[in-house]
Amino acid sequence: MFKKLAFLAASIFAVGTATQAIAQDSLLDRINNKGVITVGTEGTYAPFTYHDAAGKLTGYDVEVTRAVAEKLGVTIEFKETQWDAMLAGLKGGRFDLVANQVGLTTPERQATFDKSEPYSWSGAMLVARNDETRVTKVEDVKDLKAAQTLSSNYGELAVHYGAKIVPIDGMAQGLLLIQQKRADVTFNDSLALLDYLKKNPNSGLKPFWESDDKVGAGLIANKGNGAALAKISEAIVELRNDGTLKRLGEQFFGKDISVK
Repeated sequence: MFKKLAFLAASIFAVGTATQAIAQDSLLDRINNKGVITVGTEGTYAPFTYHDAAGKLTGYDVEVTRAVAEKLGVTIEFKETQWDAMLAGLKGGRFDLVANQVGLTTPERQATFDKSEPYSWSGAMLVARNDETRVTKVEDVKDLKAAQTLSSNYGELAVHYGAKIVPIDGMAQGLLLIQQKRADVTFNDSLALLDYLKKNPNSGLKPFWESDDKVGAGLIANKGNGAALAKISEAIVELRNDGTLKRLGEQFFGKDISVK
């Protein structure tokens, strides 16, 4: 009886190990075989990933990913999902990659995921209503209500400074809650917030703080895909060298954001 159980356990382990190896190798196989790669993205985080007036998915991260795919000769299939489900979806195998301004800034993420060569650099920014009088420095957000996606770098930043988290699905919802006085502040990407404020001059919001530290964003994959990410990184370097990243940065931001 015990021998049978031991044999069954060993068989299950062997199958699990083989399945894991296949899953880890599949991204590289699809790149080498010019196959289809699935990419998770929000589709609601302008100007990085959003839908234009015609309904087409576009944005800096989206177009960079398409350019990488063209370099590699593969087909990209985007799958849109909310931020808080995105990395869990990647971990669970729903996507091969994530393209959504992800920075692996925590030990937990670094233990689970790997990142390609960065294709953009940006820092954190704090935004509140124009008439906010309680905030003169970033530490003043302590005990204020911060509208944040729970698992984002910016949510972690708000927790670090002692803010009370109001959970949201994305940046647009957070800004709306601040306008409605249901939240006090939000941390997010400086480029995305400046783009929003430029497009919405009557929003009633303004920046109160911006970090001097810049974080590089790249395409994110599960651990075990190092060879595939090396090919992706090589493509990103080529796109930087041939001026594609500069052109896309100027298209969406008016400047090159691919260099630190």
